[in-house]
Amino acid sequence: MYHFFVEQEQIGQKEIVITGEDVNHIRNVLRMKPGEEVLISNGQGINYCCEVTEIAKEKVIAQILSENEEQRELPAKLYLFQGLPKGEKMELIIQKAVELGVYQIIPVSTRRSVVKLEGKKEEAKIRRWNSIAESAAKQSGRGIIPKVTGVMSLKEAFSYAKEFDRRIIPFEHAKGMFKTKRELEQIKPKMEVGIFIGPEGGFEDEEITLAQEAGVAPISLGKRILRTETAGLMVLSVTGYLLELQEETSHRNGRNESGYGSIF
Repeated sequence: MYHFFVEQEQIGQKEIVITGEDVNHIRNVLRMKPGEEVLISNGQGINYCCEVTEIAKEKVIAQILSENEEQRELPAKLYLFQGLPKGEKMELIIQKAVELGVYQIIPVSTRRSVVKLEGKKEEAKIRRWNSIAESAAKQSGRGIIPKVTGVMSLKEAFSYAKEFDRRIIPFEHAKGMFKTKRELEQIKPKMEVGIFIGPEGGFEDEEITLAQEAGVAPISLGKRILRTETAGLMVLSVTGYLLELQEETSHRNGRNESGYGSIF
């Protein structure tokens, strides 16, 4: 079933009106016909199973068949602060991060970032990246579209995340997987979590010192050096798995988050 997102004001009591670029996609790419069913999300976690009733030049009308509040989002909000990579790597990172459940992606310019974005070039990139996020959200059945923000400096990123519950920064010189285990065990449902990933070449020692001064915990991802497009996805994968495991265990045992022991 094809999946589309609309604003809340496009949702009526009995029908939903689709406008914008999705109309052309429905008419000329998918070549859908009245009577076909689609899944429509309001971007706030509520999904509607609908039947297309009218396909016009500038709008598509779909009748609401059922409303579903099935929760497909992670029980915590994961923010990926991604050091700007070279080439088209950012597009891959955004696509896969959205599939893995990231809540928001913040591009970060660090000392070793080769790519520099500003002005109209940055605006065009942000539009492109948000379009990729939307497509990935549709493909993976997300109830929201994770936002890709404008580019921040590392100092701005630390300030943006200062009120988060947990903040971690993988660093190739960090030692001890027990510390990584301890940090990840402290991530619980309903938390806001900042994950800081360096660009090619990683972070400089001075940047890690700045991170520690800001309360961001350096962690190890093992003995191997990971590419920038791998590191963040690894952290999101492990953290997402642990969060969903906690949530499922809580439901099964009838306990809240505070009742968990070690999950490794």
